[in-house]
Amino acid sequence: MVVSLVNGSDGLDQNLSTQFDELLARVHSCTLCANDLPDGPRPVVQIHPAARILIAGQAPGRRVHASGIPFNDPSGVRLRSWLGVSADTFYDPQLFALVPMAFCYPGSSRSGDLPPPPRCAKIWRDSLLSLLPDLKLTLVLGQYAHAYHFHDSRSTLTERVIAWRDYWPDLVPLPHPSPRNTLWLRRNPWFEQNLIPILQQRVAEILR
Repeated sequence: MVVSLVNGSDGLDQNLSTQFDELLARVHSCTLCANDLPDGPRPVVQIHPAARILIAGQAPGRRVHASGIPFNDPSGVRLRSWLGVSADTFYDPQLFALVPMAFCYPGSSRSGDLPPPPRCAKIWRDSLLSLLPDLKLTLVLGQYAHAYHFHDSRSTLTERVIAWRDYWPDLVPLPHPSPRNTLWLRRNPWFEQNLIPILQQRVAEILR
């Protein structure tokens, strides 16, 4: 399932709307990784050409795969808290594009969910993001999304998040909001004390 509310009559350029609808239909029907996915393909992405904020995540977890709703899990609860937005606002595709590095649940191992298969981003990501002309802010969650969106000399996620001012105000590196990162948050209290209030203000300004 692709979570999306796209309407060609939304005042979008007709050419952009047509390109977007065609591309989204192809994403929706994608089965290229079917043989590698333990629960089969179910692309989950929320996107609309009018979106102002992009959430670049990792890949759906088992709960999201079951519901077809992105960030319908404890990670989503924490993320919405970081952003200072309600679920209704978060799930408005004309405000937030929720585009992970891979669209289907990749399965799990003893240490947690498997990494997002890189094939998905190589095939779809550039084309989808090129059809988001109104983005004001991109929030990059977790190491795999960092590797795609950042091309600098910083070698760790923590180094990049500490240096968030270097990318501000259009691009913000963040840890993944997964409960598995609770220890990281405890070790880095400055993140929620210093960065989150400024991020919430930026989000509020864009959504105003």
